[in-house]
Amino acid sequence: MTPRRAVVTGASSGIGEATARRLGRDGWHVILVARRADRLEALARELPSSDVLALDLTADEAPAQVAEHVGEKLDLLVNNAGAAWRAEFGDAENGGYENVRRTMEINFDAVLRLTEKLLPAVRAAAPGSAIVNVASIAGRVARPQVGAYSASKFALVGWTESLHLEERAHGVHVGLVQPGFVSTEGFPQEQLTGSAKTRWIVSTPEKVAEAIMAAAGGKAEVSVPRPYAALPKLKALVPGLFRRVTS
Repeated sequence: MTPRRAVVTGASSGIGEATARRLGRDGWHVILVARRADRLEALARELPSSDVLALDLTADEAPAQVAEHVGEKLDLLVNNAGAAWRAEFGDAENGGYENVRRTMEINFDAVLRLTEKLLPAVRAAAPGSAIVNVASIAGRVARPQVGAYSASKFALVGWTESLHLEERAHGVHVGLVQPGFVSTEGFPQEQLTGSAKTRWIVSTPEKVAEAIMAAAGGKAEVSVPRPYAALPKLKALVPGLFRRVTS
């Protein structure tokens, strides 16, 4: 029996790596996409069935290269690759439009461009095929110094909700995953995990991978950890108090 096929972006570490491993355990053929070839190749050696595509998703030719490799059918696309740079918008050196532009380029534009190229293959595998976009709780609730990141994730959340409704007619499920703080290689979250009072709000890449599987299986929206789902509701109910707390 031919294994189901998935593309996972940002697969060289963190959530993407955990998702690739999770898919591998279920017998999927995983197409690993990220910039670091050495990390991808090391991961591929541990998976039962995989391919490596080392490329920069912001490059003009990247979506076409992935689509050519995928071919006619694709069961699952996991748009996970992303980046963040902390800065106030008024920070002349690190903030401003340039910070927003480069963040939107990888977190939003690259996702749309890749999805556009792979959508025919995902539709060809329907019914039962899926697209999962990994956004963030920052796509519902903004905080100081992460305005560029929140802007990109707010955009991704809105577009995902629209695509979810549009693709129903084609038999493609579109799911959204919204992680909060996640302890990864690049962001160990030691300040939060070091205290019992805040440890609970930090998740792991493996738990986010499980959320991605749930979204791929039919869930429209999954927050990780689950209590984070209450934050947008709290913001809507008591916006003034919420702003004072988050500031």
